[in-house]
Amino acid sequence: MDKIVNCLYRRPEALFRLICFPWAGGGSIHYAQWGKHFTSLIEVYSIRLPGRETRSKEPITQSIEQLIEEISSVLLPCLKEKPFAFFGHSFGAYLSFATAALIQKNHGLEPVHLFVSGASAPHQSPARYPIHKKSDLPDDEFLKWMTSIGGTPSEILANKAILQMFVPVLKADLRLVESIRYEKPQDKLFTCSISSFDGKDDVPHDLEAWSDLTSGEFTIHKLPGAHFYLKEPDNEKFLIAYITKHLETAEVHYL
Repeated sequence: MDKIVNCLYRRPEALFRLICFPWAGGGSIHYAQWGKHFTSLIEVYSIRLPGRETRSKEPITQSIEQLIEEISSVLLPCLKEKPFAFFGHSFGAYLSFATAALIQKNHGLEPVHLFVSGASAPHQSPARYPIHKKSDLPDDEFLKWMTSIGGTPSEILANKAILQMFVPVLKADLRLVESIRYEKPQDKLFTCSISSFDGKDDVPHDLEAWSDLTSGEFTIHKLPGAHFYLKEPDNEKFLIAYITKHLETAEVHYL
């Protein structure tokens, strides 16, 4: 459990668990720190993937199916304990969706709310499948792209030794995203609410298509900033307040 889940602020008496999935190349620390900002009713679990942090010596996963199977098998016991929600940004949005879909299919469990950020819906759309894959770019062009979207600390971009470790992990995560091919479902997959967030200055994403996946409430929110808008303090405060409100007022029919 501790290998995959980073929980810095344990709240065993919490009524809800918020499980956060990292962006491409990301670790678990950013979301683990969110735990201190939520009320005692919400415990935050941050997912730690292979190839980074305490799992840095593990091989990077080459299969999205293998990755979500590992995550879901570890999470399943705690998901049965109390209501949970998923949050994911960019790559994390797809990972959270795929994990939720697998758990729903195999175990009949679903989040009380799915919060997705900075990503088109997983099924077919021009915004979802660009002609040129970012993971295929030469390293120099890839670094220019990384710089253009922001979010990567300048000390990483300026340190060649760190980049040699970071870039392969980021490219591997992007290959997983680019490998996802998901058709629009004939029937709604979920009954839970889905909230979709994006930076106003980010590249266009097909946010509306997330509504195809649920019979529950669907909302879109655009906040100031580009792809990593959620790192801005005011936007982070908005997200935490929004998530808190929607979990604490969730209509829960559980077990």
